[in-house]
Amino acid sequence: MTRTLAWKLVVDSADPHAQAGFWAGALGYAVEDNSALVEQLLAAGAVPEAATTHAHGRRAWRDLAAARHPEDPYDENSGTGLGRRLLFQRVPEPKTVKNRLHIDVHAPPGERGTEAERLVGLGARILRAVDEQGGSWLVLEDPEGNEFCLN
Repeated sequence: MTRTLAWKLVVDSADPHAQAGFWAGALGYAVEDNSALVEQLLAAGAVPEAATTHAHGRRAWRDLAAARHPEDPYDENSGTGLGRRLLFQRVPEPKTVKNRLHIDVHAPPGERGTEAERLVGLGARILRAVDEQGGSWLVLEDPEGNEFCLN
């Protein structure tokens, strides 16, 4: 019997809202809107005001932000994605070493240069071009220095 499990990729971050915005723009995803749940919990006194902030034009969790695929299901009460999703969580320490896991972004055929320009415009930085027997790609960094590849 084959089982498919739900998953999300969790990324440590200094600014989860900026990261969610960058990756939503990079991948064509949507920044999750958890404002209804946040407002409901604040009104009930279940969470302190200090656990929240305003980001992307709405109330949000201070230390968490996510980007989800716009066509995947999501919980309408919480705004939480139930499919392809990147969750950014605030951590106090900065990134210090190379990623052990990274995202590969695939540009349409013949459009790697155009896509690289678009990603740089969103806040990425090109680190290097790789051209090996097995293929070629660009290595970039997101705004917080997390490496990713553009194929």
